[in-house]
Amino acid sequence: MKNQNPMLFGEKGIQLLASFLLVVVLVVIHVLDPTFYPTMWHLATSGSMEEIATYIQGFGPMAMVVSMVLDIFVNAVGFLPSIFISTANGLVFGMWPGIIISWLAETIGVIISFYIMRYFLRDTADKLIAKSTVLMKVDDFSGKNGFVVMLFARSLPYFPSGVITALGAISKIKPRDYILANLIGKFPSTALEVAIGTDIVNYQDNMSRLGIIVVVAAVVYFILWKVYKRYMNKRNSENNIEK
Repeated sequence: MKNQNPMLFGEKGIQLLASFLLVVVLVVIHVLDPTFYPTMWHLATSGSMEEIATYIQGFGPMAMVVSMVLDIFVNAVGFLPSIFISTANGLVFGMWPGIIISWLAETIGVIISFYIMRYFLRDTADKLIAKSTVLMKVDDFSGKNGFVVMLFARSLPYFPSGVITALGAISKIKPRDYILANLIGKFPSTALEVAIGTDIVNYQDNMSRLGIIVVVAAVVYFILWKVYKRYMNKRNSENNIEK
């Protein structure tokens, strides 16, 4: 028992310190700009890509930084849709710069959300999963399957990001595997969301490209689904043999 107390105290101490630093950062942001949180919330929930694009463009040379902060905030919160911001990035900065900005910001955001849910909001994560009809199980994200399952889940566009984060948070997936799977998996899903969203807004000019993107994406994801199912069936068979 004596050997366990310092470790437990150390873990609690780290959580308390992290909580304190998080609160300090949030308070400092509010002091520097009292309108920051109301503005972020309004833009994230408005669903107006034009309004978001106009807001971002208003910062001139700092537009990319503001866009990343907004996108990180939305993904860190976990239950707000980021598709509107991602599309706005494509409209403001162009297709590829918009994809890169959205990819990095969304990845950072879901990593922050993962740590918050795992160490501070586990009850919230449980409730979020309970309300979802998602077919993946928490056990799938644990052990040897964790990286592959998270990688596949994050590669799916328009999938509820908060649910995936919550599943990862309450599972036994290693933070290293979670971070790497999100860094890789977020790129195709974000790229597809930005490309389709941008072309839908400008559909009169990009109707042909939009059609090609949708068809190609459908074929690629069908193949990925088959490969993923084969992998999971193989892993389940191996686990049953080991038992």
